[in-house]
Amino acid sequence: MLRLLTAGESHGKGLVAILEGMPAGLKIDIAQVNRQLKRRQAGFGRGKRMRIENDSADMISGLKGKVTLGSPLAILIKNKDFSIEKLKKVLSPRPGHADLAGLLKYGFSDIREVLERASARSTAATVAAGAICRIFLREFRVGILSSVVSVGGEKTESGIKRKISEAMRNKDTLGGIFEVRIKGVPVGLGSYAQADRRLDARFAQALMAIPGIKAVEVGLGFGYADKPGSQCHDAIYYSGAKGYFRNTNNAGGIEGGISNGEDIVLRACMKPISTLMAPLDSVNILNTKPAKAATERSDTCVVEAAGVVAEAASAYVLADAFLEKFGSDSLSDIRTNFKNYLKRI
Repeated sequence: MLRLLTAGESHGKGLVAILEGMPAGLKIDIAQVNRQLKRRQAGFGRGKRMRIENDSADMISGLKGKVTLGSPLAILIKNKDFSIEKLKKVLSPRPGHADLAGLLKYGFSDIREVLERASARSTAATVAAGAICRIFLREFRVGILSSVVSVGGEKTESGIKRKISEAMRNKDTLGGIFEVRIKGVPVGLGSYAQADRRLDARFAQALMAIPGIKAVEVGLGFGYADKPGSQCHDAIYYSGAKGYFRNTNNAGGIEGGISNGEDIVLRACMKPISTLMAPLDSVNILNTKPAKAATERSDTCVVEAAGVVAEAASAYVLADAFLEKFGSDSLSDIRTNFKNYLKRI
């Protein structure tokens, strides 16, 4: 099984991801990891921080000759904007952020001690680790992509850009919905035997852990609520050429917590970013008097980038389920197990 730990603050020396459980024998192309990091920094609506940082991954353990050893992989992403000790104190919590809850939980007197780790900057480490998982999944022809469904209620590219530009002018922010689609997933990943082994539950947890995500659905999702079963469930067919197949995929590729061989389809809703350049009302934590919420360098909209992070988080979940099913020590053994399983089914 895989384990992932990340560390680092937004304006600290850098971010670290430690990925344990990746099998031996997997060739890692660092350019593919860096490509995913670049994708995370892109998208209409990103802020000035993305012009400062040029994220790249330094693999500092777990490889020899660019091939995994089976030992933990450690990935370092250095911050160019390393200024955590110089930045001013933050005294007015931002509504919608971890600021106030974190301050009260840990007893801090400076909100910066919360926001530095709560920042979505930490997702760069998630994307780097997820990129390794994607390389593993490609060995078995599994592909992952994401797309923006809507931003601020708009669904067309021109409408989305217009809406984001308007929010920029108004010093406001926007959220939206993105979709992650995973192709080539074999039948049988996950389990109905225990709640924490159910594949849909694992995806939901991983996506909800991305900063700013407030809702997740699988397949038809909330669309199940207003339709009868006869219009929801995916009828099953069989042919000698295809084996078992469906003509619809309302289940989003998962039934009973197990992948059913169809594309896995996940959607998530991201709230508007909490840092507003025209800040909302708040309270000064030193004197409890009314104040405007703090402003930090931020973005206007990151729905597209959130989709990239969700791809990485989904790759981690799926790679973990894959290793659970087919073994985890050696890539060659996993290939053999996978081939034998496909023959059986």
